[in-house]
Amino acid sequence: MQLKNQKDFFSGLLFMALGVGFAWSASRYSLGRAAAMGPGYFPLLLGAVLTLLGGILFFKALVFETEDGGRIGAWAWRALCFIFLANGVFAALMAGLPWLGLAPMGLVISSFVLTLLAAKAGTDLRWKEGLLLALVLTLLAYIGCIVLLKLQIPAWPRFASV
Repeated sequence: MQLKNQKDFFSGLLFMALGVGFAWSASRYSLGRAAAMGPGYFPLLLGAVLTLLGGILFFKALVFETEDGGRIGAWAWRALCFIFLANGVFAALMAGLPWLGLAPMGLVISSFVLTLLAAKAGTDLRWKEGLLLALVLTLLAYIGCIVLLKLQIPAWPRFASV
């Protein structure tokens, strides 16, 4: 078995592992049927689709030749650290950190900070572009989650709510 594309091979393995994990966790819930879906129906469907996509990538990596062999380059440590940091800060801002005296900040502030930190993962984004991106994505998150889906999450910090 000769690998013809490393990126597709490992991406396929990751997709298949995630798909099997989703499908396995869905087996703990009632599935229902297409007309009356249970809580496990969508995760099982998602797991099956991810596993299928992973299988296609895996097969492609073994069969189809690429020019450079799809070699995996060096780890992008800066991007990896900023993405993990952004998600951690988002979670901390949404939930608050009582032991540090930080109250929950709500969706708007948390999303804005998340976007700014995640934008710093790249090397070519300027601050004006990052601020505009954060503003647009925060507005979309507010409209999607609070206005349209009517999720019961705070949009603003408790001390700023009216």
